[in-house]
Amino acid sequence: MHTLLAFIFAILILVSLHEFGHYAVAKLCGVKVLRFSVGFGKPFFTRKRGDTEWCLAPIPLGGYVKMVDTREGEVSEADLPYAFDKQHPAKRIAIVAAGPLINLALAVLLYGLSFSFGVTELRPYVGTVEPDTIAARAGFQSGDKIQSVNGTPVADWGSAQTEIVLNLEAGKVAVGVQTASGTQTVRTIDAAGTPEAGKIAKNQGYIGLMPFKITTVAGGVEKGSPAEKAGLKPGDRLTAADGKPIASWQEWANLTRQSPGKKITLTYERAGQTHTADIRPDTVEQPDHTLIGRVGLRPQPDRAWDAQIRRSYRPSVVRAFGMGWEKTVSHSWTTLKFFGKLISGNASVSHISGPLTIADIAGQSAELGLQSYLEFLALVSISLGVLNLLPVPVLDGGHLVFYTAEWIRGKPLGERVQNIGLRFGLALMMLMMAIAFFNDITRLLG
Repeated sequence: MHTLLAFIFAILILVSLHEFGHYAVAKLCGVKVLRFSVGFGKPFFTRKRGDTEWCLAPIPLGGYVKMVDTREGEVSEADLPYAFDKQHPAKRIAIVAAGPLINLALAVLLYGLSFSFGVTELRPYVGTVEPDTIAARAGFQSGDKIQSVNGTPVADWGSAQTEIVLNLEAGKVAVGVQTASGTQTVRTIDAAGTPEAGKIAKNQGYIGLMPFKITTVAGGVEKGSPAEKAGLKPGDRLTAADGKPIASWQEWANLTRQSPGKKITLTYERAGQTHTADIRPDTVEQPDHTLIGRVGLRPQPDRAWDAQIRRSYRPSVVRAFGMGWEKTVSHSWTTLKFFGKLISGNASVSHISGPLTIADIAGQSAELGLQSYLEFLALVSISLGVLNLLPVPVLDGGHLVFYTAEWIRGKPLGERVQNIGLRFGLALMMLMMAIAFFNDITRLLG
């Protein structure tokens, strides 16, 4: 219910403001608006104000503004001057562009509001490299500071991860790093076309790198878990398993995953004293029917390292909204680059997400707090704005192409050309929706 409410609120806000952009500019341009609907389907709420019927419909995946238009039915003589299709192309361009531009402006405001509460940045340092992953095979080491990706400078962890994932399927990715000893080197990721690269999108861009370090100290013990039954407590330092030293938490995690139902003799330290305990991991079946072990222990982060890579500050209100503008421009450009790589075959369609994934992330971000949810809304608003500006017929961007061509030519494009374009655009969007739903379902099923 929490996830559903967070998702519905996001859609109501983003779609309503997008459509209100169309509505407001249409009214300014003297166009008669018949209906303003949030949602699709038969309206369950309607209210008439002036010439416009305001509606809420049950399918919260979009909305629309219906204007007087001679192409959509008979229009009375009195309404002809107020018909959308009878306006100058410049007015129609303004009306169509207003929706996406409102979404981009909203993103600036949402980011600015979030940043005004305070900003936490993660410096682009590698804290942990998971063994036997894409990152490990590329030679990444704990302590590496990522400075550039394929020649593009990066300033924080998020931009570094985005650039790596964006370029991963196009070929080799050259990551410039400064090692822990201060030397400059390049880590080359060559994973294009591999099964692992295809799973990156489903793993939220995870290639085996984490900015944080984790210790071999237990940070938490789940109630009723094998770890609790064995007497383990938060603060216990794991030192050996079956007589072999535990060098990292990853070693311990891999051992327990590979030992479902098998007894492990664990050695640990508590308050300066050494203890041993027999622990038998629970057997957990994965979605692919493989069996793994689970003991219910959570690691404690390395707080000294965390303080080194984390930077928190509170910018002025003016600077916060300036950062909101920069973030919106950056994410818009990244989104455009992704679509370009998708068309050229250098990005996987697995990165396309649909309403189920958006709803899931809406719920997660809302649980993390107001700032996280505001930034989620900003990111989705950018996606909605940029997507609608793409020059694809049936989208706002496609209509902008038609009206711009009409303005230049002095007459509309031929009806046959427009119909072919609309059919192509509709087919493309249906295909995108099918892929998005497929990706959503496969993610939910693991």
